[in-house]
Amino acid sequence: MTLSWVSIVRLGLVQMCLGAVVVLTTSTLNRLMVVELALPAILPGALVALHYGIQITRPNWGFLSDTGGRRSRWIVGGVAMLALGAFGAAWGIVALDRSPALGLVVSAAAYALIGLGVGAAGTTLLALLATATAPRRRAAAATITWLMMIAGIAVTAGIVGMLLDPYSHTRLLTIVGSVGVGALILSALATRGIERGLRAPPPAPERMPLRQGLAEIWAEPRARAFTLFVGLSMTAYFMQELILEPYAGLVFGFTPGQSTSLSGAQNGGVFLGMLTVGIVATGLRRGALRDWVVAGCVGSAAALLAIAFAGQAGGALLVPSIVALGFFNGVFAVAAIGSMMALAGQGRAQREGTRMGLWGAAQAIAAGFGGLLGAAAVDLLRLVLEAAPAFGIVFAAEAGLFLAAALMAARIMDKAPPEPKIGGQVHA
Repeated sequence: MTLSWVSIVRLGLVQMCLGAVVVLTTSTLNRLMVVELALPAILPGALVALHYGIQITRPNWGFLSDTGGRRSRWIVGGVAMLALGAFGAAWGIVALDRSPALGLVVSAAAYALIGLGVGAAGTTLLALLATATAPRRRAAAATITWLMMIAGIAVTAGIVGMLLDPYSHTRLLTIVGSVGVGALILSALATRGIERGLRAPPPAPERMPLRQGLAEIWAEPRARAFTLFVGLSMTAYFMQELILEPYAGLVFGFTPGQSTSLSGAQNGGVFLGMLTVGIVATGLRRGALRDWVVAGCVGSAAALLAIAFAGQAGGALLVPSIVALGFFNGVFAVAAIGSMMALAGQGRAQREGTRMGLWGAAQAIAAGFGGLLGAAAVDLLRLVLEAAPAFGIVFAAEAGLFLAAALMAARIMDKAPPEPKIGGQVHA
């Protein structure tokens, strides 16, 4: 037996939990450091970059899960590390307010733990989907689980935005702790017995050093080209992650709750973008993955230019532009994920987890670099410019990277064999 639709949705619940916890650390806590604590944006940028940098261990998690053992135990263990790290990061906000040195130590340890948790849970979950999902369901499974993750992000950001005002440290710790415990309980229930009844896995691949296993995957032309594309596109995707809420607070005067709700609106747009691609490509069978990726990149670039212009034109343009950014980010992301799920089973056999780990590591490194680059650029530009033009220049540069990613996708995917539609037949 392979994963049923119910089992796929259950794994989607885990993705939802991952998104719900991570959004608190990359959006809400980031804004509190920059606006409420008046710290330079480079500090949360460095912390988030640390959490992404730690995820360079993703290939290791994937390689370990390929060589035997139940994948579900790594998933639950990863969520537990993530929940503990998120609570530690919230406590780090309290510590930074009282003792910057102690707060920095606490925050660094917490974000490192967050990176380990996301790497272990996320990589193993995707590997389980790639190996235990019927080929014809792989792209659809990726769409379902990612939509559920975005739903978790959007709902959590919206609810936390309402509960966080009026802000206090106690309120923050209570909210983050509750979200973490809830995510762990739900993940444990969702994965309980999920591997029972699955078809027996093929014999474990020959034991070898991790470096040798990665070298074999890197030697595959399609896997290597897709890794480079992931690096460029994810740098563009994440450049705004650490500066969008501070932008809303510093330029437009948004409160912590309002800016967190703004993040919820953005992720609501992501959800709609993914849903649109799923319906049109699956139900109407319109557009190949390459077309959707290019459209998502170009649309994201246009939305970023509108966000930059909002700083000069006034706040009326901000919210619609951010929702549009989320929508086109969703279009891009679901097409890229569909490609990833299809490609994971191609090439050398029994290396799905290792490929997922390699692409996950590329995504994590690019995300950390992109977020840190955006935050550092804003800090430097604000030394000589007002807040609005400083943020605007960075958003415009991010738009340029998205356009470059669109060109790269068109070149790489044009040379590839015909690609499956989202939700269509996927051949391993």
